[in-house]
Amino acid sequence: MANRAVKIFSMLAGTLLATSAFASELVINFDDPNPAPKAGFEAAVEAFKAENPDINVTVNINDREAHKTAIRNFLSANAPDITAWYPGNRMAPFVDAGQFEDISDLWASDANLSSNFEAIKPTMTRDGKQWGVPYSYYQWGVYYRADIFADNGIEKPTTWDGLLAACDTLKGAGITPFTIGTKYLWTAAGVFDYLNLRTNGYEVHNGLTAGEIKYTDDRIQETFKNWTTMLERCSFVDNHATMSWQDAIAPFANGEAAMYVMGNFSVAAYKDAGLTDDQIDFFQFPEITPGLARAEEAPADALFIPSGAKNKENARKFLSFIAQPEIQGEWNKTIGQLPPNSKAPINSDDKFIVQGFETVSTASGLAQFYDRDAPAEMASEGMKGFQEFMIKPERLDAILKRLDKVQMRVYK
Repeated sequence: MANRAVKIFSMLAGTLLATSAFASELVINFDDPNPAPKAGFEAAVEAFKAENPDINVTVNINDREAHKTAIRNFLSANAPDITAWYPGNRMAPFVDAGQFEDISDLWASDANLSSNFEAIKPTMTRDGKQWGVPYSYYQWGVYYRADIFADNGIEKPTTWDGLLAACDTLKGAGITPFTIGTKYLWTAAGVFDYLNLRTNGYEVHNGLTAGEIKYTDDRIQETFKNWTTMLERCSFVDNHATMSWQDAIAPFANGEAAMYVMGNFSVAAYKDAGLTDDQIDFFQFPEITPGLARAEEAPADALFIPSGAKNKENARKFLSFIAQPEIQGEWNKTIGQLPPNSKAPINSDDKFIVQGFETVSTASGLAQFYDRDAPAEMASEGMKGFQEFMIKPERLDAILKRLDKVQMRVYK
């Protein structure tokens, strides 16, 4: 009898140990092997492990492009407990397919998420529910050569007329106002988004990318009228369709061009090209429609729990952990970006981070960028149209009608 009891106890103990081991696992798929993003992520994981020594964390880090392809397979076949992905419309297909976990209860119960993520919460929300936790974002705007502006007596423009006047002065001095490289298309989307946000506002941006507003709509036509004015009065560097965004830094660095509509991630590349902090500065894209609430481009990166995850309790622990202001502050200091937690410390020694924080923290809305807010097929065709318009503006009517047809097909 005693031997039988020992055997039963041993079996129960083995079962409990197996259950405990299963419950203490956490598998995370991350999507950026570049040195700084990898270091920031791994430091957060190590901090979590130190606080949760009973949880065995397995990390898989893939190239971003490979991750974009693989996620469709691993969400269906062998889901991790957490995966990196993007907010806004880019999360919509997985939300709508039931492949991401609804974590609205976590947002409601976690003090950080419920009170310190107000600005970015709309981009994590679909159908009135929250689906992930952002760990980083960054502002877009206009980076400019402060020394060139000073040499030509140009003040930082805050209005559309002020920007156009600055362009006139620069062109009079033989300087191309804007550099850009549209070889990979998304840079043109940044210009379009800002013109549309400043012409029509945040709701029209969202309506267009959600397929509720046509490209031939009068409001979008007005955006393109302003872009036509920008092409004529300001102008961009020649041959931009053959250049990547990095290639377009050369005319900015050598003084041939004075401004660049770009994201904060580009600052390191300006410095690598030989520019100093004193030569580079930043301003928010100027007001076009007087009194229109100022929304900003601020793409975010986030972590999600797949519906097929095996260790959802541990996954929620990790998401709560990385929502903390100290963790977000250190992570973003490492990668040179902004923490979505409004209480997180920022790198006050970096003037561009300080400017970025002021930009996003006072915005009326945060757009996730055209190619994240629009479905992939629409974004691809839309950005081809933007680049074509910049080269051949006389084709505008045909471009917009073509995009309406694409929109009808994609959103159907």
